[in-house]
Amino acid sequence: MSENAKHKIANASPLGLLGFGTTTVLLNLSNAGIIPMSVVILAMGIALGGLAQVIAGIMEFKAGNTFGATAFTAYGLFWWSLVLILTNPLGAEGADEKSLGFYMLLWFIFTAFMFIGTLKAGKALRVVFFTLALLFLALAIEKFTGSEAMAVVAGVIGIICGLSAIYTALAEVLNETFGRKVMPV
Repeated sequence: MSENAKHKIANASPLGLLGFGTTTVLLNLSNAGIIPMSVVILAMGIALGGLAQVIAGIMEFKAGNTFGATAFTAYGLFWWSLVLILTNPLGAEGADEKSLGFYMLLWFIFTAFMFIGTLKAGKALRVVFFTLALLFLALAIEKFTGSEAMAVVAGVIGIICGLSAIYTALAEVLNETFGRKVMPV
């Protein structure tokens, strides 16, 4: 291959969406009261939710996709920060509900603006970001109010959000693999 030949860069979006989606489903199964918070969720947050999304974000930077780079890197680092908050290996004062409420509120604001960016993308990605914005808003409300019912509502929204991200990831992989629309996005 000549030096002038361009190397094709793989689409990093399915990796990032899969990392985001699977981790979001697991965490929100806990929020909904279906499974307990455990090392399963925390490990997924570090590995697939965190590392895989950061890798996807870096790949999107290389591909010149500012939206994808920002989204995957930011949400990958969200997972790492959440694991740090939940496990507190830094030995700092533990997070109180009000602080967590503001943490979720800031993520809601960021996600609401990122949702605007999806208005030029496919419907599947809009669903992911719309439900993610709703999830962060519900989590902020739950943290500020202490409402267990709102935690369950957030959990259900989060499961839908995560499943929509998994669907979008699989659709992108299969559509590219078969060279045609196998699953609509």
